[in-house]
Amino acid sequence: MWVSIAIIVFYIIGLLSAVNAVMTTRTSQGAIAWVLSLITFPFIAVPAYWVFGNSRFNGYAKARNSNNAEVEKKLVETLKVLEPYHLDKSTKSLQGDVIERLADLPFLSHNTVDLLIDGESVFGSIIEGLNSATSYILFQFYIVHDDTIGEKIKECLIAKAKEGVKIYFLYDEIGSHDLGDVYKNDLKKSGIAVHSFHTQKGKGNRFQLNFRNHRKVVVVDGKTAWIGGLNVGDEYLGRDEKVGNWRDTHMKITGPAAIAVQVSFSEDWHWATGGIVPEIGWMPTPSKGGNANILIVPSGPADELETVSLMFLHAINSAKERIWIATPYFVPDYAILFALQLAVLRDVDVRIMVPDKSDNLLVNLSFYTYLEEPNLKGVRFFRYADGFLHEKVMLIDHAAATVGTANFDNRSFRLNFEITGLVSDQEFIEKVEEMFINDFKLSLETTKSDMDKKPFWFKLMARLARLTSPVQ
Repeated sequence: MWVSIAIIVFYIIGLLSAVNAVMTTRTSQGAIAWVLSLITFPFIAVPAYWVFGNSRFNGYAKARNSNNAEVEKKLVETLKVLEPYHLDKSTKSLQGDVIERLADLPFLSHNTVDLLIDGESVFGSIIEGLNSATSYILFQFYIVHDDTIGEKIKECLIAKAKEGVKIYFLYDEIGSHDLGDVYKNDLKKSGIAVHSFHTQKGKGNRFQLNFRNHRKVVVVDGKTAWIGGLNVGDEYLGRDEKVGNWRDTHMKITGPAAIAVQVSFSEDWHWATGGIVPEIGWMPTPSKGGNANILIVPSGPADELETVSLMFLHAINSAKERIWIATPYFVPDYAILFALQLAVLRDVDVRIMVPDKSDNLLVNLSFYTYLEEPNLKGVRFFRYADGFLHEKVMLIDHAAATVGTANFDNRSFRLNFEITGLVSDQEFIEKVEEMFINDFKLSLETTKSDMDKKPFWFKLMARLARLTSPVQ
């Protein structure tokens, strides 16, 4: 009798959850996937839905947008002091005023930007920057490991804290789930403020594991910032024998755009700490001789609009000559697919580069279905074969390039907190182009014929994996 009652209750909860999915899921594909699962397999789908199903991060948006929030007041003040570095409309690339509205931040001039390729150059640059700090350091990563590079970073931060430098250390508790208390306590004992992002804080988030703060941010003294694809761990330096060579990209920003990066950090810190705003400087410092124009685009599930997917969509639609994309996870929605096809029809050179061997089986299987996707006819696909490709980089014509943390998948589009830098600078664009060309040489161009050669079981598994793309 009790078993029968339990079964009935589960089906009722499944039905009610399906109604909730219809009303709240952002995409029709995702809603359909959840509804079918909740009605058909409620015993499995109901717990999964209430852990992974929410697409809105409750509370963060209210905390960020509240007129009484200190961070909001600070943002208004910051935008005023940044006004001398705003670009006028005639100098903006990619109809930049549209993306400015998405970012809620302006394109900023008088910056210097350095392209950092692979772990040695990235961590070498970051550690050099940390050692130069005189006032404060903002340090935020999705993953921090207590390994060789993690220890080196910790020692560097502790040494600066002893010098009187204020340090704010923010990590994602899901990405950094194995970061031990000893590591964190060592930082705290040195006077460093340490907090997890608290993705489960707030009404409706308690049981959620779906949201991640995927940002990788370092800011030193409000003058220099680093963003990109690398986390803190030995594998990002190619020291993990199972993974092998790790191919990734970061960038170093010197100038007013560093202030825009710390706006993103401050909003996250404000959320994580329950209302505290870091005690840091907000006066921009122009880079001597810097000519790079940069727009910082924070994005996440608290945004009113789907910021990062709209930014990518706008960039693709703006392309006239080429759109080259490097991403470890290519599972886009149909809006992106249609935009890529339209770009091909405009005779735009469209290239997508992904890793040959992915660390995500479902994503890897799903990728092969795009080779036979009618909407992508004319798109050239490359599988990077010299290790694991983890960078998130895009090159648009000869006008702009992006480097950041966002992948071309549903998680980055709608579930993760991400940050992307859009750069308009000829020298930087040429370096990104050279980087792409070198990586294409180390890649295997893949076409529909490669999928045709696969056995039936592989094609079936790939198609089944593709069905899960809205909730991957």
